[in-house]
Amino acid sequence: MSLHKLSGWQISEKLKKKEIGLGEVVSFFQERVQRLNPKIKAVISLFDEPLGPEKDSDSKLWGVPVLIKDNICIKNKEITCASKILKGFISPYNATVIERLRKAGLVILGTANMDEFAFGSSCENSCYGPTLNPWNESCVPGGSSGGCAAAVAAGLVPCALGSDTGGSIRQPASFCGAVGFKPTYGRVSRFGLVAFGSSLDQIGPISRDIVDSAYLLNIVSGKDSRDSTSASIAVPDFSKSFDGSLKGLKVGLPKEYFVSGLDGQVKKTVELAISVLKSKGIEFSEISLPHTEYAVPTYYILASSEASSNLSRFEGIRYGKRIHQNNLIELYKRTRQEGFGQEAKRRIMLGTFSLSSGYYEAYYLKALKVRWLIKKDFDQAFKAYDAIITPTSPTAAFKIGEKADNPLSMYLSDIYTISCNLSGVPSVSIPCGFTQEGLPVGLQLISKHFNEEMLIRLAHAYQESTDWHKQFPVNYE
Repeated sequence: MSLHKLSGWQISEKLKKKEIGLGEVVSFFQERVQRLNPKIKAVISLFDEPLGPEKDSDSKLWGVPVLIKDNICIKNKEITCASKILKGFISPYNATVIERLRKAGLVILGTANMDEFAFGSSCENSCYGPTLNPWNESCVPGGSSGGCAAAVAAGLVPCALGSDTGGSIRQPASFCGAVGFKPTYGRVSRFGLVAFGSSLDQIGPISRDIVDSAYLLNIVSGKDSRDSTSASIAVPDFSKSFDGSLKGLKVGLPKEYFVSGLDGQVKKTVELAISVLKSKGIEFSEISLPHTEYAVPTYYILASSEASSNLSRFEGIRYGKRIHQNNLIELYKRTRQEGFGQEAKRRIMLGTFSLSSGYYEAYYLKALKVRWLIKKDFDQAFKAYDAIITPTSPTAAFKIGEKADNPLSMYLSDIYTISCNLSGVPSVSIPCGFTQEGLPVGLQLISKHFNEEMLIRLAHAYQESTDWHKQFPVNYE
């Protein structure tokens, strides 16, 4: 039975019609993880007892197995953020999204690999070792939600939950040929997500098609009293966005995203995808987002500053790894020195410097002002356009180790995604083709705050006209 080639909603329909049993579905995907995960190292922990449905539900994804990124808390399970410093930490509570998944009847199989504390664009910065891309095992799957994207692409699960601070859902989805959805900041509760950049982080779905992502988004979205940043805005039924004519919609193509630095094959593939949408009556125009060039430095100042503050709590006293010393200061120093990886240390130092006396105004405060200008660019664009379309990443997946010694080159991998986090707008990456080397390419759709329906509408229309989302890595058929 080829259950791994079905979407989550198709599996759920078969379960409800009793064409297959829940135990059969769970066993099938457990066996796939056990057999195939050693090849790509996407899964950190496969639970001995999967967290099954709490009760029957009319959810469109009832009974569907999912993986959870290793920075989202699951009660009584080890959550490490792929870092040595949190080894042995057992979460005493569930994140809000976990509660909502269980209430909707999804089955949590285990946790997925990631860049340590979500610091990275390749899933190489993990204490468990790198995850490999199922389309080419010599390439990275992207990051930081690389384990989730690789697992979905390889059919280890139909869908997963990741987090996105600067592209960490969309970029790996692009590299692995999956759908990766970053909702509007505030649409989904962050309670129980181990914080990286608190003003940037957002939880979202990764799946094989947009339908599963829309259903998952409906399940996890909504106001949460335990998260003061979650928005008191009604959650629409996203499944109602699957239909409707696209004729007359206005979409902007920002000229800053189609410049030198964009790989030629990626550009050609994206342009072909745009032509598919043009044939449906969408009106495309070139636009400008003039502050795009400042997005990368702005993001890495703000994100690293917030990371420096958030990671100060990991000192060996309250949870996780502790290097025993007679002197308290030495305990802190040794624990953090041995517990944090190289990239985590780099970002802590960069953030601490940006927040330090004498540099706060020159760096952090200035970055906040530029962030406002970047958001203003989007606000202005959405006064005239329904959506914006760009490549998700300037390149397809790169080789493992290729950028490991060049942090700046690695940071530029997120150049097309980070502006959405800085401005808080929703965006989704959908598969739109392959390079000559057989590596997936992603198309990024962006819309105004709390207009996820527009993204789903566009993505579904494109998906109905193509079959890229149905392609499967040869070694994982």
